[in-house]
Amino acid sequence: MFTRTLLAAAGILAAGMAAAQTKVPFALDWKFEGPSAAYFAAIDNGHFEAEGLEVTIEAGSGSVQTIPKIATGAFPIGFGDINSVIKFLDQNPGAPVTAVMMVYDKAPFAIVGRKSLGVSAPSDLEGKILGAPPPDGAWAQWPVFVAETGIDASSVTVEPVGFPTREPMLAEGNVAAITGFSFSSVVNLKRLGVPADDVTNILMADHGLELYSNAILVNTDWAAENGDTVKAFLRAVAKGWQDVVSDPAAGIESLIKRNPAADPALEQERLQMAIDQNVMTDYVMANGMGGIDAARMDAALAQLAQTYEFQGEPDAALYFTDAYLPDGGFALK
Repeated sequence: MFTRTLLAAAGILAAGMAAAQTKVPFALDWKFEGPSAAYFAAIDNGHFEAEGLEVTIEAGSGSVQTIPKIATGAFPIGFGDINSVIKFLDQNPGAPVTAVMMVYDKAPFAIVGRKSLGVSAPSDLEGKILGAPPPDGAWAQWPVFVAETGIDASSVTVEPVGFPTREPMLAEGNVAAITGFSFSSVVNLKRLGVPADDVTNILMADHGLELYSNAILVNTDWAAENGDTVKAFLRAVAKGWQDVVSDPAAGIESLIKRNPAADPALEQERLQMAIDQNVMTDYVMANGMGGIDAARMDAALAQLAQTYEFQGEPDAALYFTDAYLPDGGFALK
């Protein structure tokens, strides 16, 4: 009798704990690939659960596309390009969306080409065909890249392409280069059989771009009423990134559970590229993950203004807040 009573009490307690979990749907920017392992690690390693959260993750179709999902309230929180948030808020004043945690401190925006097709440097794009998906975050920064490098954009033939056909078109030689996130396009080309020494990875950040990139975004109306939930979510995400930094292979195991068709070796390479090039920057190592440098953000806004005509006065406070971050950000090691 005592045992049955004890088991019943335990069941009631477990049910109560489950009921106490706050459900949070999270909108990713892209498919379930290497860099998304951090969020699945946060689930599998119990970080969200420890924070009282039940998180579900939905794949995306481009980092630009996440923003309206958040602004309309379809998702309370997501992952997308802060530069596109800036333009979205300029065109939709008062829309309830902002960034709360910078993840890609160094932007992965890239022009990826092939040396065998004559593309080794930005100037080589002149006279060539560039494949660019319209919703692509890297394509959105093309005007800034052109302004910084001084290439003659009028001599570049831009071919709108779909995400599924982007890398195949480059692999087949139908375009000489494409826009994309470096770790997405470079690894996809290798998967398609393009030799690694034939791939040119032109990171826009290495050619004058001050811009930040993808960040955790929130619906500000929801966040105002659920500030503790936002903080808890960010703490769990940071722990997920800590996990994959220390053990990328284990992070990829979490990814493969959700995407069994993925190649573990290639996805680990993709994750490692994101960690090395975009997440674990000198700034993050010195200042912690999540925050931004105010002077750099001002420079980024000035850079955007060179090619984008703001309808209102740019205000960095509209696009990013550190109100939900701990002092000093999150240490990744």
